Amino acid sequence: MTFEVRTRSLPGRPAAIGAAGPFTLVVDRPADGGGDGLGFNGGQLLYLAVAGCVSNDLFREARAAGITLHRVEVTVHGDFTGDPAVSTEVGYDVRVEGDATDDRLRDLVARVDAIAEIPNSLRRGTPVRLRHAEVAGTAG
Repeated sequence: MTFEVRTRSLPGRPAAIGAAGPFTLVVDRPADGGGDGLGFNGGQLLYLAVAGCVSNDLFREARAAGITLHRVEVTVHGDFTGDPAVSTEVGYDVRVEGDATDDRLRDLVARVDAIAEIPNSLRRGTPVRLRHAEVAGTAG
């Protein structure tokens, strides 16, 4: 499955709408960083991608194992430093409640930690490259 996501800035504003098919969210910078403060910044989206992937995979793998989950909470921690800024180590905490023994739930969390696509993409250093840039200036 190939994914495509897109952001498009609001007219005359730094805030943008991010879209993936029919799903949208607001992408922005904090007001003190030159944005409108209306939505997630890029760092938050990166860490949210980790949390979302782990959460989704916990439910997928639990279902495959015949476990019913009642609650999943994933909290991701990190920071950005340097020039250019890059993410520090990304750490995450998981809380899982479900119809299984504690040992089975721990095994589920360990399995997901080993197979989750977004954390593994970061761990293995997925290349990112600019493919094309189209510009349209108004100054001569």
